[in-house]
Amino acid sequence: MSRTATLKRTTSETDITVRLDLDSPAYDAPATGHGFFDHMLDALARHSRLSLSVQATGDLHIEPHHLIEDTGITLGQALSQALGDRKGIERYGSAFVPMDETLAHVVLDLSGRAHLAFEPETLDVWGTAGGMTHYHLREFLRGFCNHGGVTLHVRLLAGREAHHVIEAVVKALARALRDAVALTSDAMPSTKGSL
Repeated sequence: MSRTATLKRTTSETDITVRLDLDSPAYDAPATGHGFFDHMLDALARHSRLSLSVQATGDLHIEPHHLIEDTGITLGQALSQALGDRKGIERYGSAFVPMDETLAHVVLDLSGRAHLAFEPETLDVWGTAGGMTHYHLREFLRGFCNHGGVTLHVRLLAGREAHHVIEAVVKALARALRDAVALTSDAMPSTKGSL
């Protein structure tokens, strides 16, 4: 069974194509026109060890919100399609990632039910990273969860500077996702018999 997906989303604000392969670590550099966001998508691909290709354009002359949110939506759709009925997956993933003074913890459940608990929005996180803030990260994750059927909890245990906070969270997400999508049995990982 091939666990792959290619999704395209085109609106008046963005044009995004995401290709995802859950079983191949092949690398394809992301190209969104936003340097720091490309860096984060690169980190997501490398640390999840999933094959992820993102080609996107957006109304960056306004600000990066639409591009980042819509990429999260498209990635979530691609994940859901690639997972299929989700039979045999580990389902849960958890990871702590430090980055200098920052420590992020991400826990996720590929339950088919969308929920985002994003602790950094309640904290005093300073600045931006190439124009990307932790609020943009929240919108990326919200789109990803809502369209991927993911329950996701993001906790910030230490850190205040936006660059390190965003990067630590993305890397923790990648490592948790790598564990959760792994095929570990032939069974449906639910007492309900479906996800």
